[in-house]
Amino acid sequence: MALPIINSIASWILKKRIHQMELFMKYPNEVQEELLMNLIRNAENTLIGVKYDFASARNYRAFAERVPVSTYEDLEPLIEQTRRGEQNVFWPTPIKWFAKSSGTTNAKSKFIPVSSEALEDCHYKAGKDLLC
Repeated sequence: MALPIINSIASWILKKRIHQMELFMKYPNEVQEELLMNLIRNAENTLIGVKYDFASARNYRAFAERVPVSTYEDLEPLIEQTRRGEQNVFWPTPIKWFAKSSGTTNAKSKFIPVSSEALEDCHYKAGKDLLC
């Protein structure tokens, strides 16, 4: 008896996500701008957010004008601070994990900070999207 209820709930969740995906395809620029602005708002009180004045960035152009294109080596000192336990550098919630790259550019592995939100919104959601 529980199976039809579970199927019904799963179907509702998947239909909702399919609708979101259709909006992404129909309005890609608007969706990306909204996502960027949400990320900027979340990070505006971090070390990076304060340094580049995320609080006053109102659109992609303002963000791009104040945040320089950076290499991993430019950011490595801040990443190392985070690896040593300092928080609120890149993201406001605790960074507990680091993705380790294969070290393709200079034969040295790189460590990418990973928040719990990134796990949920990127990695886990991708698996759910496959079901859709």
